[in-house]
Amino acid sequence: MMSSNYVHPRNLLVANLQRLYDYGMTTTSGGNISIKDGEGNIWITPSGIDKGTLRPDDIMMVKPSGEIIGRHRPSVELPFHSAVYNLRPDAGAVLHAHSPALVAFSLVGKCPDANLIPGCAEICGKIAFSRYDIPGSKTLGEIISAEFAKGADCVMMENHGAVVCGATVEQAFARFETLDYLARIQIQAAGMKPFLSVNGAEGSKTSWGTLPESRPTPQECELRDSIVKFAARLYRQRLVFTGSLLLSARLGDEDLLITPPGFDPLALRIEDIVRVADGKCEAGKTPACQTALCREIYRKNSWANAVIMTRSPNVMAFACTGTPLDSRTIPESYIQLRDIPMIGSREFEQNPLCAAERITPSTPVVIVENYGVITAGKHLTEAFDRLEVADFTANCIRLAARIGDFKPITEQQVQDIIKAFQLPE
Repeated sequence: MMSSNYVHPRNLLVANLQRLYDYGMTTTSGGNISIKDGEGNIWITPSGIDKGTLRPDDIMMVKPSGEIIGRHRPSVELPFHSAVYNLRPDAGAVLHAHSPALVAFSLVGKCPDANLIPGCAEICGKIAFSRYDIPGSKTLGEIISAEFAKGADCVMMENHGAVVCGATVEQAFARFETLDYLARIQIQAAGMKPFLSVNGAEGSKTSWGTLPESRPTPQECELRDSIVKFAARLYRQRLVFTGSLLLSARLGDEDLLITPPGFDPLALRIEDIVRVADGKCEAGKTPACQTALCREIYRKNSWANAVIMTRSPNVMAFACTGTPLDSRTIPESYIQLRDIPMIGSREFEQNPLCAAERITPSTPVVIVENYGVITAGKHLTEAFDRLEVADFTANCIRLAARIGDFKPITEQQVQDIIKAFQLPE
């Protein structure tokens, strides 16, 4: 990934606030981010400026002496940014925003459950809840900073939203985005079965040898480029959050390309993608933790040339409650998804390769409780389409539940679809 060490704080703040705004995690006038540099200066977004058109020269700088440099006023929330930096020497960035899902939690006095999905607790760190006070007030700064001083990394603010800190602005953004995703999943699952507990880690660890250097073929170059483009597309479609995505494409027998662990979908480069062949991977790179599972899927399914595993929010409402996702909604959904098996989280934790047994021509989509959804396809476009359709279908079912009883298409209609479209049985 591109290092931010040589990017000016102004540019980092503009890029991250623009991303928050573009993905609906703040409004035109809401939200603020700051960075503390090595000289003790606080670079912070301005107050009252359109977040959709923010430019680097709009960013304000506050020196350790208190002198303010810039053509606007610093964010009204500067007091709590400063207070956090004073009490948390490890903090290099502070981010505050009002995503609808997190505001909803703040209105009912709750924190999202970071233990719902493996790996999210490690990203978010400690989550705390703070009581309300007037925005921009010294008292609010004291209330929030007190929670950070106790070790919190994310603080839910009563009737306000959330604020997070991180060693870097990238870490702060990842924490906020993950917290928002957790909140969205829990809201989407409201009224379904009780949430399932999860005990496992992200995935099994596999030792890989070192693959000798070789000149990439045109096929490999093309697949790397496709993986990069689909990663960004999945993120733009809000089907993934940072660190929650695996993309893989088959190059040949025992030869595949796969994304690294914990990557930012918008910052992925073709050189970040890892080639794994004959039990070895490229020198200096680490493949995703479920690489062995992808390899097993390819071994068992000659038709599969692409695998995606992720945590799209609507599907995760079903995965985190163990509720079967019925694809028999509209013909187009059933054609792409077929009937969707669900694997228990404990079974998956004990043997992740069990998921490869469930992937077949007639079951190309599998849900794993708490862990996510796996889609396989003849190519990346098909695997992507299946993921998109799965999340669309899950959303439609949840919307239908608000207005009436869901009536799936009948078994005879299913058989007619299978026959008309010559689907594998």
